Amino acid sequence: MLKWAIYVVVGLVGLIAIAAVVGMMMPKAHEAWKAQSYQAKPEQVFAVVSDFAKYPEWRTGVTRMDVTGGGGGPVVTEHGSNGVIPYKIEVLQPPSKMVMRIADPDLSFGGTWTFEIAPEDSGSELLITENGEIYNPLFRVMSKLFFSPTATIETYLADLKKRLGETR
Repeated sequence: MLKWAIYVVVGLVGLIAIAAVVGMMMPKAHEAWKAQSYQAKPEQVFAVVSDFAKYPEWRTGVTRMDVTGGGGGPVVTEHGSNGVIPYKIEVLQPPSKMVMRIADPDLSFGGTWTFEIAPEDSGSELLITENGEIYNPLFRVMSKLFFSPTATIETYLADLKKRLGETR
């Protein structure tokens, strides 16, 4: 019995070591993007996505937002199912562009979310691009194997569609 327990422990340690080596060989950086068309005009879409204090009213998993001013621009801190994530607002150009950068260097991930809103005949299109980095090699492997790189963006876009009262 003890012999089998040792085999299991050695096997698990070996598996973790292999995953860590594979993760170290994977790039830290990744890019993911999705776009969604809305009936609302760019000004309306921008007004909703830039009203951070109201995110808990419509964003899945967001329970609280703290909005603070800073010397280098506003910082918004999201509290929710993904933990506490502070974002520095680097670009705020109504009604077409906003760039948010993760502002905590101690997190196991970082990067930017870029929101680009363009007019369309029927309203507008929002393109969200995530330029992210995953610092922990084991998390890189897990992210590649078990998580969709666009899942968070897709949820955001669907939540926004509901917030704008669009059902189709």
